[in-house]
Amino acid sequence: MYLPRHAEKIVKKISTMFGAVLVSGPRQVGKSTMIEKVLSEFASVRRVTFDDQLLLLSALEQPDTFLKDHPPPLFIDEVQRAPKLFYHIKQVLDKDKKKGQFYLSGSQQFDLMEGVSESLSGRIGLVNLLPLSLREQNMISYDAPFLPTNRYFEERGKVAKSVDYEFLWKTIQRGSLPEMVVEEHFDWQLYYGSYVGTYIDRDVKKLAQVADEMKFTRFMTVVASYNGQLLNVASLARDVGVSQPTAERWLSILVSSNIVYLLEPYYNNLINRAIKTPKLYFLDTGLAAYLTRWTNPESLRDGAMGGAFFESFVISEILKSYYNAGVMKPPLYFYRDKEGIEIDLLIEDSGTIHPLEIKKHADPSKKDITTFKILDSIPRIKRGSGGVICTYESLVTLEGEDRVIPVSYL
Repeated sequence: MYLPRHAEKIVKKISTMFGAVLVSGPRQVGKSTMIEKVLSEFASVRRVTFDDQLLLLSALEQPDTFLKDHPPPLFIDEVQRAPKLFYHIKQVLDKDKKKGQFYLSGSQQFDLMEGVSESLSGRIGLVNLLPLSLREQNMISYDAPFLPTNRYFEERGKVAKSVDYEFLWKTIQRGSLPEMVVEEHFDWQLYYGSYVGTYIDRDVKKLAQVADEMKFTRFMTVVASYNGQLLNVASLARDVGVSQPTAERWLSILVSSNIVYLLEPYYNNLINRAIKTPKLYFLDTGLAAYLTRWTNPESLRDGAMGGAFFESFVISEILKSYYNAGVMKPPLYFYRDKEGIEIDLLIEDSGTIHPLEIKKHADPSKKDITTFKILDSIPRIKRGSGGVICTYESLVTLEGEDRVIPVSYL
């Protein structure tokens, strides 16, 4: 069963604007399936996959000949495995200005792929695909990026579907990868055990010389235990038993392959007291739960990391709403200063900062938003409407323009 993806619309739009389209995202997120669904309307587009070792060898050793043997329109799956192709794709696009000639998928972010930025800058349209969003799981067609404004809530409310509390925590613990959503009989432990092994074997080894696979698995486990916390690379390195440069390199692999997202702090030259350390989030909470051994939804919900996982899930859902709308650099930040005052999420839009707290409980109060007033003391910042994202079932006013925001409104 295929669940329609919101990013399909963006892929179609980009294909009319650029010579090439690249869909990046984590392994098993549905990149190839979505592209094939889009291309089903165009019978003439061929597909090549580098699971065929002879094709991979040809692309690596004779990229020019490879493209002559496989002329556009062409879909190349897992293109990051043959980085030399990018230069030769550029030559094809420079010679023939036709749009929508190449459709590419890859498990690395575009700006971190070897050779891509230089070769295809300005010639390629980008889409970042994450696991299924709640909107997609509930087959809701509304696809505007999340923004806590009157206009957004009015439009989103027309198609909002209540999210069952048990279903929510099952989704957080089980994860949102398409197969885990559609194939409910799939064994969670076996699936993610295979996922981690394949990820290390197929992706990590291609990105770095990782001699000790068990130690990298240990690194992933430790990183998962930091889910929702401030990044501390020195502490990560110490906990795993590797050097800090190694920890930094391994973390960059998790970021470039869309396993981990680093939420940047909001600061400028006028905010001397703000910290500059990012917060770390896993983009699939199911994978994080597997690595940290939260084996059922109830124990995760009631356990010590329940709040962090709920926060990670909400951040991921909001990210999806921006990526699925074609926004590659979502304007998302958090605030924390040296006195420990923190706002979980800030969304910047047209010069206005919208503050948000994320709480797993269902009874938010005005005290949850007392930190918002810190924004009023910062010069040149206009504070907009915000609120508390939580498990309460209704959208209600908390104070002024700040609301209680149910998960169903993400």
